Amino acid sequence: MELLVLNRAEVEELLDLHALLAALRDGFTALTAGEVTAPGRNELTMPDEAFLLGMPGRLRDGVMTVKVVTVFESHDPSHLATIGLYDARTGACRAFMDGTYITAIRTSAAAAVATDLLARRDARTLTIIGAGVQGEHHLRVFPLVRDFDEIRVCSLYRADAERVAALHPRAHVVDDPEAAVHGADVVALATHAAQPVIDPGWIAPGTHVSSVGYRPPDGELPRELTRARLFVETREAFEPTPVGCAELQGLDPRAATELGEVLLGRAPGRTDEREITVYKAMGHVVEDIVAAELVYASAGGRGTLVEL
Repeated sequence: MELLVLNRAEVEELLDLHALLAALRDGFTALTAGEVTAPGRNELTMPDEAFLLGMPGRLRDGVMTVKVVTVFESHDPSHLATIGLYDARTGACRAFMDGTYITAIRTSAAAAVATDLLARRDARTLTIIGAGVQGEHHLRVFPLVRDFDEIRVCSLYRADAERVAALHPRAHVVDDPEAAVHGADVVALATHAAQPVIDPGWIAPGTHVSSVGYRPPDGELPRELTRARLFVETREAFEPTPVGCAELQGLDPRAATELGEVLLGRAPGRTDEREITVYKAMGHVVEDIVAAELVYASAGGRGTLVEL
């Protein structure tokens, strides 16, 4: 059996962001339509809050993937991932690739898809809270769905905020979180915080709020904002952590709308210009499947072929 091995640099080169946004829309549609098989995450816990997650999945009759993620907060980098891609007809493993970049960029890209669906069409000001990996990727992807005139980057660490803001000509650093959020049309939370990083009172009518951070016990998103128009990838986000989201614990899953429901026309997205919409990300294997499939399909002669 011949196996294609792709390293991180090759994955980054091969994964077109516009194609990823389109593929994620298709993936969320398939997820809501029941065309994704995903038995759930298997977790192996270790000392010092470290853990390993195994996430298998299949999209329609095409490919299967298994992603393995390790999170060791005491090490740098703390998050590592690999993805195996399999032929769903034969079971043969076709490719083995870096999953760390895919995990990071598909998280930001999924949030960008939600922003495209839910933010006002005239949204011109973006605030990004957090200047780590997710903050950087948000700055790369969000401008693909809206033509922002101003992008504010806010972080506890000014040097990181300056580094991220330098990646876009319309981005600049705002040190104070309240000032960064004030008047923003889109507020994207992309932190590693275990408690809310903004005050819900700062959010003006008509704002779209996006949250991709994951860290119990409370998470980065204020619980008060979950009472706004709430959108998720899947209602599995309401399951106990580490599968579900800390901010959604104890809430009624029926209070949320899946992105796929909006894409399929089964439920409305934004209903008026003053509505506050909130997207809370859990992360789902369908996002890895569509990204890995794009990389594999674009590989051509790149990567290393290994005979097993």
